[in-house]
Amino acid sequence: MIVPKWLAGAVVVTLAIFAVMLWRRSGAPAAALHFAAPASAQVASVDSSVAAPLVAPASDVTPLDREAKRFNRYDKDKDGGITRDEYLANRRKAFAKLDINHDGKLSFEEYSVKAIAKFDTADLRHDGKLTPEEFATTAVKRKPRTKAVCPPGAAVAPAEEPAEAQ
Repeated sequence: MIVPKWLAGAVVVTLAIFAVMLWRRSGAPAAALHFAAPASAQVASVDSSVAAPLVAPASDVTPLDREAKRFNRYDKDKDGGITRDEYLANRRKAFAKLDINHDGKLSFEEYSVKAIAKFDTADLRHDGKLTPEEFATTAVKRKPRTKAVCPPGAAVAPAEEPAEAQ
């Protein structure tokens, strides 16, 4: 039986609310439910009555550093240049893994070996057909997306304009 996504979502939300209610009832302080920002992430404010905005710590790794690491991975002989063979080395390794009989050609079966193995694993009845339940097990498992959670009070209050001197 396949459960509709909305029903599964409703069950998850209900369980989450129930867990929070139990946590609060157990005596855990309410502040424990919120994530505190590290002290280094807060910016000092000139006026202490105005909430200080949170700033993400700066990363020391620049895009140029990442590109240099990528370049160095490809430049196997470290001569400061990437030859065609160095550039295609990873593709050659991937091809060699698929070319099971080492004839330098990929048959359809060699090319689709992972898909065939996935089908055979999912076909629990070994009848050459996938039921809807068996087919559901072949879906790609994706990493869940996470959203940034800001602590309460992270919103910046508008600064009051100073009164003009007369």
